[in-house]
Amino acid sequence: MSDIFLSVVIPCYDEMVNLQKGVLNKVAHFLDKKNVKYEVIIVDDGSGDGSVEFIERFINENLRFRLIKNPHFGKAGAVTTGMLSAKGKYRLFTDMDQATPIEEVDKLLPFVASGEFDIAIGSRRNARKGSPAVRLFVSRSSVILRKLMVGLKEISDTQCGFKLFTDQATDDLFSKFKKIKKGFAQASGAAITFGLDVEILYLAEKKRYKIKEVPVSWLFVESRRVSPFRDSITGVLDLIKIKKNALAGKYN
Repeated sequence: MSDIFLSVVIPCYDEMVNLQKGVLNKVAHFLDKKNVKYEVIIVDDGSGDGSVEFIERFINENLRFRLIKNPHFGKAGAVTTGMLSAKGKYRLFTDMDQATPIEEVDKLLPFVASGEFDIAIGSRRNARKGSPAVRLFVSRSSVILRKLMVGLKEISDTQCGFKLFTDQATDDLFSKFKKIKKGFAQASGAAITFGLDVEILYLAEKKRYKIKEVPVSWLFVESRRVSPFRDSITGVLDLIKIKKNALAGKYN
């Protein structure tokens, strides 16, 4: 049995801008202070901007970090690969831009460590500092649509990319998710899917895992890969797919 306390999974697709800001140093500095055994798994999603070479240089000097090189499967494929490769008792996935800082894991850990909850998810609720009005409108509209089509009515924010799972919940849910997807196909562009978070949480609810939504600090980070119009369409299509899977009994 692994004695790793916390695994942190970070997907990476052309993240040179964020890497050069020193985000990995900030993650390492925080985790080193926690005095627990940890690992950080960076899953590259077929980057072509020098991110891989940057990360390789970093992990040569930071032995608790490791890199997995994926083909370009999209964020869902990268997160799933990392979570299923993790060995920690508790497993967090977070974004490279650190819009929700790694320090916020201290708000989530007590809920899963107590044994009362299997999953703790970060929630931005209404405190989305700096987010443009159009992003807020799209976000709130998607919440209404998601609750109507899929459910998860007790969760206000499914899309915050900061989620913590027990080892058992991780292995169960992400293995099932990968099976439903029948693996992952080659993606194009940034491939930031709305459906990953919703589908994992929907599956968790069906399997009766206990989920705790926890308010966390979050700061809007501008990204060229986010398009409110395009992502809205993708989000609707993802919800339709999840609804079809549910009607077909794939989550049972």
